[in-house]
Amino acid sequence: MQIMDVLLTAFLLSVVLVGIHAYFGRVIIQKGIVFTDLAVGQMAGTGLALSLLLSQESYTYSLTLLFALLGALFVYLSERLKAFQEAFIGLLYAFGISSTYLLLSKNPHGAEEFLKLSASDILFTPKAEVLKAGILYAFIGFLLYLSQKKLREPYKSITFYFLFALTLTSSVRLAGVLVVFALLLAPALVSLLFERKLLFAWLYGSILNAWAVIFSYLWDFPTGFSVVFWQALGAMLSFFFKILVKP
Repeated sequence: MQIMDVLLTAFLLSVVLVGIHAYFGRVIIQKGIVFTDLAVGQMAGTGLALSLLLSQESYTYSLTLLFALLGALFVYLSERLKAFQEAFIGLLYAFGISSTYLLLSKNPHGAEEFLKLSASDILFTPKAEVLKAGILYAFIGFLLYLSQKKLREPYKSITFYFLFALTLTSSVRLAGVLVVFALLLAPALVSLLFERKLLFAWLYGSILNAWAVIFSYLWDFPTGFSVVFWQALGAMLSFFFKILVKP
């Protein structure tokens, strides 16, 4: 029964993450800035790494949010030079991951913490954390719906990036940058490839997450990296299938 509780908690967390990130993923893919999640997520990781270096756990959330907001602001400003935006976002990611590594290199457990920031083992996430994340993402989803319906540019884009940074502040801490990147892009890409709506991305992503959690348990693989592997593989196979059946 205890093992089932652990697996169920990990699955519920993955479903909660898919629920909010699939929406962001569809928008980001359609905007053509797919590395935004990696860049902003890694900037959030830099803030988290800084709090670990300073041994200031009470400032972990505020520092993570601050760096995520800075990353989102840089991405928003980069829209003014659209032709070079993707290159800038790629460099922002490179800056984030290198600064994270440099900061953690001064930590005795730096290698372990760096791995955790990439893809943490969601198998042991406390239920209370899953519940808090679910409530937060539901609230963010509500604000997203209102902002897209009521606001005009540039306030609509500013609000989108702000809420995106707020989401990543929580999700990177819970699951890691790579897990968030996979859950943001893979279900969204598959739904767009087959011209399906957001509901399809949620269902597809949740089913694949369930298999990834079971796979990691049965064969004793890291849960976070298992989720990344199966989500990436599923999206790539869907992509090649679409190429083969395209008239």
